[in-house]
Amino acid sequence: MYQSKKVRMNRLFGNGRCLDVAIDHGVCNEPSFLDGLEDMGKVVRLLADAEPDAIQMNYGQADLLQDLPGKNKPALVMRIDMGNPYNRTRHREMWAVLQNAHDPIAPALRLDAACVVVNLFMLPDEPGLFKQCVENISRVGQDCEKYGMPLMIEPLVMQPNSERGGYLVDGDAEKIVTLVRLAREMGADIVKADPTTDPQDFHRVVEAARCPVLVRGGGKADLRQVFANSHALMRQGAHGMVYGRNIYQHADPARVVRALMAMIHDGVDDAEAWRIYSA
Repeated sequence: MYQSKKVRMNRLFGNGRCLDVAIDHGVCNEPSFLDGLEDMGKVVRLLADAEPDAIQMNYGQADLLQDLPGKNKPALVMRIDMGNPYNRTRHREMWAVLQNAHDPIAPALRLDAACVVVNLFMLPDEPGLFKQCVENISRVGQDCEKYGMPLMIEPLVMQPNSERGGYLVDGDAEKIVTLVRLAREMGADIVKADPTTDPQDFHRVVEAARCPVLVRGGGKADLRQVFANSHALMRQGAHGMVYGRNIYQHADPARVVRALMAMIHDGVDDAEAWRIYSA
């Protein structure tokens, strides 16, 4: 790994663990994702004050973080692609494209990002979408190597839209492990993976990745259950979380951040995390 990659990785993983708060949902074109993100300036200031390891954003909003004064703000993780698999109604044509096709990671370099993130969608009967993602990763991977930028790949195995409608995870361990293995072999420095239906299977995902694995949060859920699942996944070897709606759509996002940071960095269990949140 190039020295510049190591420097950026160190900004994310101070002790080998990381909480990345994702607020990059504006490019998903899904209204339900935007509840709690109406005032982005306020959200960024609140989250920065809560001191997670990183905040995940798009180019068009990243200035709100990087313009904050001081040197101790969270690291910037920049989303550099977008796609349309997030809506309840399946589109006639499914697609995933890089946000800056001419020079995909230049905005991340200009804004001093510690990492870039790109999707690897695996939807039933959508080989064209999968191919687009592979092409995006192949293109971005070369630039990441050239400039020493860590690459986070987000392998997403999704259920058929007809099952319940919308952006739903398929927690089949075999499918997740297979796609994570592909992500790693395409050059992932970090994998952002969905949880397996049975958390006790998640160690297989970690073993397949051979690099830091952060758990993707998905839709908002009961917070006690979020803490319980997070603790179980950490015990299976996860290196941290990338949570969005399970932070910013709760009543007090800063307290959620503090509880998760204690779990990720201090090793507290879910009961203690709940006590920290409730204090």
